[in-house]
Amino acid sequence: MLDCGIRYFPAFAIFADYFMANSLHHKTFCVVNLGCKLNFAEASTIARQLVGMGFAPAGEGSAADIYVVHTCAVTAQAEKKCRQAIRKLARQRDGAVICVTGCYSLIRGAELEQMPEVRLVADKREVAQKIGAYFALPPHPCCPTAADGDNFFTAYSSGDRTRSFLKVQDGCDYRCSYCTVPLARGESRSIAVEKAAAQAEEIAAQGVNEIILTGVNIGDFGKTTGENLLQLAQRLEAVGGISRYRISSVEPNLLTAELVDFVAGSKKFLPHFHIPLQAGSNRILGLMRRRYTRELFAEKLLYVRQKMPLAFIGVDVIAGFPTETEAEFESACAFLQALQPSYLHVFPYSRRPGTPAAEMPQLPTAQIADRAKRLGMLCNALHADFYRKNTGRTCSVLFESACKNGYMLGFSENYVKVALPRNDGLANKIVPVRLLGVGKDGNMRCEVVK
Repeated sequence: MLDCGIRYFPAFAIFADYFMANSLHHKTFCVVNLGCKLNFAEASTIARQLVGMGFAPAGEGSAADIYVVHTCAVTAQAEKKCRQAIRKLARQRDGAVICVTGCYSLIRGAELEQMPEVRLVADKREVAQKIGAYFALPPHPCCPTAADGDNFFTAYSSGDRTRSFLKVQDGCDYRCSYCTVPLARGESRSIAVEKAAAQAEEIAAQGVNEIILTGVNIGDFGKTTGENLLQLAQRLEAVGGISRYRISSVEPNLLTAELVDFVAGSKKFLPHFHIPLQAGSNRILGLMRRRYTRELFAEKLLYVRQKMPLAFIGVDVIAGFPTETEAEFESACAFLQALQPSYLHVFPYSRRPGTPAAEMPQLPTAQIADRAKRLGMLCNALHADFYRKNTGRTCSVLFESACKNGYMLGFSENYVKVALPRNDGLANKIVPVRLLGVGKDGNMRCEVVK
């Protein structure tokens, strides 16, 4: 599940006491994530490593001495945003050390090294040590440079007491014709089940209620450890202190009936699935080198719906893939309309150099944009219908501490975004509520069930 917004890690209050006692110098840092939830977990881990080495988190709104930019390369637009962010950060403090990591740096590191604003380009496993070496600090045990279990960089997000993203898998052995992710992240590999459980226990000790399992191809979990995703879910269910788990994107051909059945009967794993489709035409799926047909996709979605009628089902769709005809596009829209997923994550096709799809006849940019817009309108209709189906239900919501316009926000088990008039006593608590209807901001209004 891709989410290419910018996230900053300027302050880690949980480390404040440690820093005051252990600071080796007065250099401040800020970690900026421009990628997906997997990047988010890795960026947060890098921030913890830098604190462990004695660097100080920059204050809210303050310029930093060091910027770590965790980049994305999923589209040309994502790469452009990375370059823009680097230049903007350089303007915030003259002479700041900018270290670039992430997918863009792995695919086109030489290009980034030519940017005058960039001081360091580093693999995510080596960011903290390279920054330490730049400032002539000795190696620190809190940030090993050696790979952890077959080149696996263990990571989870922290600083948000409500939920944490736990990285359980990385890399991909699929070679979809449009995708550069395998070039950046390498072969599929996973954390061992017991180590994942230990990470979950660390997260629970911080008071976090919910964990989202992240990776590049989570359905492929366990390929390097001889385990599988169902075994991971079963083990995590037994970890004390965590009330909720969500599983991010699972390929249709890897979503097993056994896993769906487990989630349907679980006390902790929530009825929330993300199943990428990418195209609604079998011909286009073949050109994309996807490993399923639209019939198999429909079969998996309907099985989830059979077991959990109101499960949230998000779907990735690429608009304007090379050679897609108008008839094929309209058929894909009708296919999605009939299946009624809860939400569409729409991505305009982006030509990526070095991929097979880049050599195919391309559609006009305006046509790609038009199809993305039409899919966006379909998404709005599907999402609104999903919220209507949930209106009047009683569900449990985990509320966040942050407030907006006098409302605190949270999510139900099946990912309905709920708004409630501010009540600080409910922050980071799971509360039974009745869903009343959608407000002007698009969020569901509710009342607490006494």
